[in-house]
Amino acid sequence: PVIGCQCDVCLSKQPEDKRLRSSVMVSVQGKNIVIDTGPDFRQQMLREQVMKLDAVVFTHEHKDHVAGLDDVRAFNFKMEKEIDVYASERVIEALKREFHYIFADLKYPGIPRINVSTIQNESFDIEGIKFIPIQVYHYKLPVFGYRIGDFTYITDANHIPEEEMEKIKGTKVLVLNALRKEEHISHFTLDQAIEIAQKVKAEKCYLTHISHLMGTHKETSKQLPPHVKIATDGLVIEV
Repeated sequence: PVIGCQCDVCLSKQPEDKRLRSSVMVSVQGKNIVIDTGPDFRQQMLREQVMKLDAVVFTHEHKDHVAGLDDVRAFNFKMEKEIDVYASERVIEALKREFHYIFADLKYPGIPRINVSTIQNESFDIEGIKFIPIQVYHYKLPVFGYRIGDFTYITDANHIPEEEMEKIKGTKVLVLNALRKEEHISHFTLDQAIEIAQKVKAEKCYLTHISHLMGTHKETSKQLPPHVKIATDGLVIEV
C-alpha cells in the first residue's frame, strides 16, 4: 500500500516543491546566525555546506522550529566553543523541558553546549549585528519575527499589531508565512500575506512556511504580483 499524501505537490518531481521545515540563516559581517533549528536543521546545514555557526535565534517553541537544536553539537566540536542561543523566557523554559540534558547540572560528554540569553521585545545585538524583534501572534501564541537591517523574517503568524507593523515598514526584503489560500486559525493566507507586503511597501516579498494545500510552485507563482515570490529551499537573498 502507498502511505502518505497523494496530492500534486507531494508527488511533484520539481525541486521547488520539495520543502523542508522553515528556517533561515543570516550571514552578516562574516557571522552566521540561524533563526530556528527545525527537525531538518542538520540536513539543511549539510546541504549548504555551512562550516561555521555563531548563534541561534528562536521565534517560538513549536517542535517544527526547535527540534534540531541537538545538532548544534557538531559546531561545538568543529569550532571548539559553545553556541550562543537567544530566545524569550517562555521559549527557554520550553527548551529546558525538551532538551533537559543540555541544561542538566551534570554535563554528559558530547551533549550540545550552548550559552542562553533571554530576549524581550526590544532590540539586541549579536556580534555587533542589530536584531529588532517584531511581536506577532500565531493565533494567541506570541511569536517573534526579526528585522536585521533591510531584511525582515516573520513566520507562524496570523496577526501583526499596528505598532509592530511600524517596525517592518521600509524593509526591502520581507519573508512572510503564507500557509495556504483558505482561511486558517493561526497562519496568514496567500492573500493576507500579499496585502501585508503591499502595506509595508516591501520591495520584495518571499512566502515561506507553505503547506501542500497552497498548490505547486509553478501554478501558485502564476497568481502572484511581480514583487512577491514563493521562497524555495536553498534560496539565497542578498540585501
